[in-house]
Amino acid sequence: MDLRMLSRELSLYLEHQVRIGFFGSGVGLSLILGFSVAYACYYLSSIAKKPQLVTGAESFSRFLQDHCPVVTETYYPTVWCWESRGQTLLRPFITSKPPVRYRKCVVFNNRGMAGENLLTPRTYCCANTEDLETVIHHVHSLYPSAPFLAAGVSMGGMLLLNYLGKIGTKTPLKAAATFSVGWNTFACSESLEKPLNWLLFNYYLTTCLQSSVNKHRHMFVKQIDMDHVMKAKSIREFDKRFTSVMFGYQTIDDYYTDASPNRRLKSVGIPVLCLNSVDDVFSPSHAIPIETAKQNPNVALVLTSYGGHIGFLEGIWPRQSTYMDRVFKQFVQAIVEHGHELSNM
Repeated sequence: MDLRMLSRELSLYLEHQVRIGFFGSGVGLSLILGFSVAYACYYLSSIAKKPQLVTGAESFSRFLQDHCPVVTETYYPTVWCWESRGQTLLRPFITSKPPVRYRKCVVFNNRGMAGENLLTPRTYCCANTEDLETVIHHVHSLYPSAPFLAAGVSMGGMLLLNYLGKIGTKTPLKAAATFSVGWNTFACSESLEKPLNWLLFNYYLTTCLQSSVNKHRHMFVKQIDMDHVMKAKSIREFDKRFTSVMFGYQTIDDYYTDASPNRRLKSVGIPVLCLNSVDDVFSPSHAIPIETAKQNPNVALVLTSYGGHIGFLEGIWPRQSTYMDRVFKQFVQAIVEHGHELSNM
């Protein structure tokens, strides 16, 4: 077949395709079906998996399996958005914010904060738990007989775990839950300083931190070089120039060592459920203290393969609840209704 005949045959084929349509020819439909089947097989074999449940006691594991089954069920991330960075970035825009009615509400402002006004030259850090301790004991004094639980997300979870590690069993809390905690501050910082992560997360969060302190810079200028703080290009630089100085640490390494919850996990004295995704760029998997958790009967780690940082999207259009929401709801209900079983085990 010469070139002229080949061109003629190709022209006739393309003309036929246009006339009957891409799908009408069967080629387009076959391609779409083939891709869909291949993607479904990949999703079911590599993406949708049961979380890894790590506990320091068989009794805690049985308790969770009986009363919080979501931690042992297969987690099906949103099929079109399961990658770590995608879940982290899109969750705030996708999930709805339903109205919540509070019967009893406690507003916890870190020391020095009162609405938009800073009353003292101090903000907060992951390692300092004094304000949290004050709030917990104040609430307990108001309702001493009420079941008292705490939950912390991301930095809030780090603060909560550091508090629990410091205080051990001497807490009025009955149990606690944490989500997307950064276990090792050095590892978190290193991960966020990788080029893509710095571009997507680190730089933006640094500018937010700078903005939050710059509007009160008159309160800090006597002890901190605010011009130097405003030139920071990463969270690590901000912490080195501002947070560590404000809280009296000699070096940024001293602060990051003190702020890392992994070193205090062995001292936690109440039941704690910790949900993390191993693809979380804010908390890399190699820094999750699995072996330490196995040595503490009060700790349970729930590790999903995907979920990002505070993502955990599931369903075709994840508007309502996430996997994280379901874990929180079931765990709280389990502790309130069946918590006595843990003390009897």
